[in-house]
Amino acid sequence: MAFKTKNIFINLFVKDVSKSTHFFKELGFEHNPQFSDETTTCVIISDNIFAMIMNEEKFKGFTKK
Repeated sequence: MAFKTKNIFINLFVKDVSKSTHFFKELGFEHNPQFSDETTTCVIISDNIFAMIMNEEKFKGFTKK
């Protein structure tokens, strides 16, 4: 039986994307520049798990609640 690989993206709201990116880099995590910009950093947790750290404005765009 073949398993389909799924990716997990955890969206986290932070006050300062730059400081948070630095924090994760200091812990040894890398980021994916393809999914990163001044409002968001994609932190690579494992091959299929990513933390999307983003500013409040960008985070609010993911839900109407």
